Amino acid sequence: MYNDDKPHHECGIFGIFAPEEDVARMTFFGLYALQHRGQESAGIAVANGASINMHKDMGLVSQVFTEQNLAPLTGHVAIGHTRYSTTGSSKLLNAQPFVVQSALGPLAIGHNGNLTNGNALRNELFQRGFGLSSTSDSEVVVQMLAGGPGTTWDERINSLMTRAEGAYCLTILTKDMLYAVRDPWGVHPLCIGQMGKGWVVASETCALATIGATFIRELDPGEVIAIDANGPRTIGRHAASKRALCLFEYIYFARPDSQIDGRTLHSARVAAGRILATESPADADVVIPVPDSGIPAAIGYAQASGLPYSEGLIKNRYIGRTFIQPDDRLRQVGIQLKFNPLADNLKGKRVVIIDDSIVRGNTSGPMVRLLRAAGAKEVHMRVSSPPIRHPCYLGVDMATYPELIAHRMDVEQICTHLGLDSLAYLSLDGLQTATGSHGFCNGCFTGNYPVDVHVVDKNIFETR
Repeated sequence: MYNDDKPHHECGIFGIFAPEEDVARMTFFGLYALQHRGQESAGIAVANGASINMHKDMGLVSQVFTEQNLAPLTGHVAIGHTRYSTTGSSKLLNAQPFVVQSALGPLAIGHNGNLTNGNALRNELFQRGFGLSSTSDSEVVVQMLAGGPGTTWDERINSLMTRAEGAYCLTILTKDMLYAVRDPWGVHPLCIGQMGKGWVVASETCALATIGATFIRELDPGEVIAIDANGPRTIGRHAASKRALCLFEYIYFARPDSQIDGRTLHSARVAAGRILATESPADADVVIPVPDSGIPAAIGYAQASGLPYSEGLIKNRYIGRTFIQPDDRLRQVGIQLKFNPLADNLKGKRVVIIDDSIVRGNTSGPMVRLLRAAGAKEVHMRVSSPPIRHPCYLGVDMATYPELIAHRMDVEQICTHLGLDSLAYLSLDGLQTATGSHGFCNGCFTGNYPVDVHVVDKNIFETR
């Protein structure tokens, strides 16, 4: 994606046990609803009671699957995955689900997150004589399960929970069962729903709604659920001493219509905008969002400030979905590949522009210049999250310390660097209040992580 300055989630996961449904087709539409969580590759694995069949490839869900390659995926239970890479580069060999044969039969997994001890577990597998075909920590998970202690999958999955560290939501497929796993800290969301006589698990509730499933509840941190013909049952609980949900699920990652802790993300983002207006008012004429992710917070800011809400930038909603890189002439066009200004709404106006985050700052400066070129008299930026000063090691491709603009500069310096008339961020307390929830990982803001982290490059396994 061209000139993107957002943190990237690495994947969305989906699973379904439904003997009376076309589970491959249901999984396709579930992944379609989770496409925002990863756009590099997609895959579906289906079990029929005896074996597991799979199709996966690079690209978007709609590019990877056709009627022809879905047709052979017959069975009663399936898992699906859509990926953005955090450990392991963007290659087909790292695409998921991973499928292996084991002494207990066929096994497939889909993984959302990042193991902080993945390197140690990988080296352990090598010492035990395992061969690995990918450079992803997700293959480490599947091999730990395939060769783990225990005579049942229940035992092996619960054993993995005592060894794996970091962030991991898993969908696990055997020849006739579906398992769902959420890590002990609950870093990323995972929910379960019901569809007729079938059961569905997914990264977000929006995927349940898309296929007509009824949301039942979120998995608890550290919970392991097994689903078969008798329905779901909890087979393990491994909760950490405290919850540490990723705050960026509220800020940016999850779809606005999804729910976490009983609240839609849209309402939480509107609340963040209201608090931002109270904390950091601006003497201005109009409030505009950076579309699309800044829209809810801009609505809240306008409501609380009394300033009119308007559109100032029109987003080309498909430019970010192409893998074709712009040529030199188009690179010179820059930010206009992604946004076009509405000059009628900007000319002569003092503008407050609302964004959900600033990571590297490489699109904010050109955006400010675009607004001024369209006639904006003043440009004041308000950000509905705190400054991002630290990388993420728990499943989010945030950036490195040198790349993070808030690590290199204070707020006043960033304001000058971006060419703004003023700049302010939402406080951490304000953000947490807006969520209406509790128990978060705020490591990217504070540097305090819920687990021990090891500073590694996402491509650490590429040469091993």
